[in-house]
Amino acid sequence: MDEILSVFSVEAREQLEAMEAGLMQLEQGDRDPETINAVFRAAHTIKGGAGVVEIHSVEKFTHVLENVLDRLRNGEIEVGGEMISALLLGCDHIGALLGVVQTGDMEPDAELKQAGDAITESLRPFLGATAHAAAGKEVSADADGNIERDPERNGSNSATSDCWHISVRFGQDVLRNGMEPLAFLRYLLNLGEIAHITTLTDALPAADEMDPESCYLGFEINFRSHASKEAIEKVFDFCRDDCELHILPPNSKVADYLQLIESLPEETMRLGEILVKSGALTQEELDAGLRAQSGARVGAGDTVPAPQLGDILVQQSNVQPELVEAAAAKQKTVSEKKAAESSLIRVHADKLDQLIDLVGELVIAGASANLLAKKSGEATLVEATSVLSRLVESIRDSALQLRMVQIGETFNRFHRVARDVSKELGKDIELVISGAETELDKSVVEKIGDPLMHLVRNAMDHGIETAAIRAAAGKPVKGRVELNAFHDSGSIVIEVVDDGGGLNKDRIEAKALEKGIIQPGQSLSDAEIVNLIFEAGFSTVEKVTNLSGRGVGMDVVRKNITALRGSVNVTTEPGAGSRFTIRLPLTLAIIDGFLTGVARSSYVIPLDMVVECIELANTSEERDYINLRGEVLPFVRLRELFEVSGERPARENVVVVQYAGRKAGIVVDQLLGEFQTVIKPLGTLFRNMRGIGGSTILGSGEVALILDVQALVSRCVRAEEQLAHGSTGTRRLEVH
Repeated sequence: MDEILSVFSVEAREQLEAMEAGLMQLEQGDRDPETINAVFRAAHTIKGGAGVVEIHSVEKFTHVLENVLDRLRNGEIEVGGEMISALLLGCDHIGALLGVVQTGDMEPDAELKQAGDAITESLRPFLGATAHAAAGKEVSADADGNIERDPERNGSNSATSDCWHISVRFGQDVLRNGMEPLAFLRYLLNLGEIAHITTLTDALPAADEMDPESCYLGFEINFRSHASKEAIEKVFDFCRDDCELHILPPNSKVADYLQLIESLPEETMRLGEILVKSGALTQEELDAGLRAQSGARVGAGDTVPAPQLGDILVQQSNVQPELVEAAAAKQKTVSEKKAAESSLIRVHADKLDQLIDLVGELVIAGASANLLAKKSGEATLVEATSVLSRLVESIRDSALQLRMVQIGETFNRFHRVARDVSKELGKDIELVISGAETELDKSVVEKIGDPLMHLVRNAMDHGIETAAIRAAAGKPVKGRVELNAFHDSGSIVIEVVDDGGGLNKDRIEAKALEKGIIQPGQSLSDAEIVNLIFEAGFSTVEKVTNLSGRGVGMDVVRKNITALRGSVNVTTEPGAGSRFTIRLPLTLAIIDGFLTGVARSSYVIPLDMVVECIELANTSEERDYINLRGEVLPFVRLRELFEVSGERPARENVVVVQYAGRKAGIVVDQLLGEFQTVIKPLGTLFRNMRGIGGSTILGSGEVALILDVQALVSRCVRAEEQLAHGSTGTRRLEVH
């Protein structure tokens, strides 16, 4: 049951995302009926799944939303901002109910129930009341959105031309497969009301021949509902292979009922009497239909090619050929979509993590085998291990690709954030997304959501000015926040850009002095000043709001991003806005590395960041930079940085690396070539050490440290800036 609930929660949240995205499209002016239908289907799927796994709190609440959406798609109500807001709050409430289920509780607490009742009350105006024209009686909706009709009509034998007709014959193995026929009928009541039902036992054998584990039941049902045929069919999804199901829509032609009678196993006259008794047909309609029946009509069990079937429909039902062609084209599209969905398979994240771990061990074992082969000097063995290495590399790439997801899934949730924050602040803000198709590791995507949330909300609250201030400055009244993503030098770059007023550097510096973050007389560059906003407890806002001002957001952003081996920086221009730039590794598991050596120690540099390798010419020990084709290149000596003992070799090499558009050099003794690197995290003792990003195991079994290029490049740049200001930069590894 735990596994079933877990699968339901995952799928329900996917439907919630689709539902929320559709509602946002409707609010932005989309009136495509398919968009409305998609939102309705998402709500119906959640409700249906909740009913199957018996989460009645979700089922009951979603039923209210479904009734509103049903009226919307039937054109009984129009799209409005108040309705969309209420439905979006309903989506949030369903998410909260799912969160309760994931904690192991099947029912919400009193506070959550009260919140749900408040949302239901806000949806009441959109449930409304309609008139049932055929009966001339009042039809209303109760608090849960269930349709209430005149009780005298329920179960009557009067004509019910407004009803669906459902013929279902359950197979003999239904009970053996753990399904109960009556449960499907009870669940059918979620979509409407059963106006009439006849239970058929014609298939029941004599008592001495009857198998108590077999099912012999059939039902003829008149069903009054606004649901679609697809929704009604979904009620029987779990037993479609074990039942024969026929559904006729309201106001079907008599010829359709005659086809149905022919296709069913019971005696024709008996079925005709049942249809008349249920009110689906009058006796006159049945008699006239039987008299007009001809052999040209197609039986339900016949196999007819699609074009021929279309011609017959046109001839018999007076259907326009254009409608038949449009229906056929739509059915083809639906079939292709279902075929694409059936080609997907859902895999638990833990299994993928285990696969990546095993591939990592395979990479290490392959490197060991390759090393031993080279030591043996056997050409055939070296060739065989070389082929093995290529295959392992392909397996590694394929395994990592399984974990890659598009960041657009994370970006899209911010449309809702932008909408809610805009309304709360009273600002008109547009969110623009680009690079949504950019892929990165799923584990990175999951952990970057919260930092992005802080940055987007801060951009809207602090960055974007009010409409009056923007108009006075000659800027468009509508503010603009951009979310951009792209690949750069083996990293993924995510930008949060706003066209607001920019950061006030003087105010930031004054606040930093006030809080003791910097000391009086301390000289800072513009970049260092604006990046002070990432310090713990720092905030320039005088008034605390629901969104920000407590100084507990930006430092958490930097901490979370640093934990992902990434970095965040901000640039700003007064009056034009700010740009927050996040750089993250594509994956946290396996990378291509460049292996180097210093004395007996080995160090790995991420290959994507390596630009070139050059020989280090004789240079003064006091100077930590060289002239690289007219460009000043600062460098760091790993021997000195990590205090490696021993004399420097006669020939040293510089590995030129690049990060965030800045170049620096790393001086090493040996260049050992490319190396597949399985990243192993460092212990808690070393987790705050800058300059080292992790470790890996070489084919020889020795441990090599993976260099944190970001920290080394920043160190070199900072040392050069300090030198330019006349101060001496330290050469020792910084530990914080």
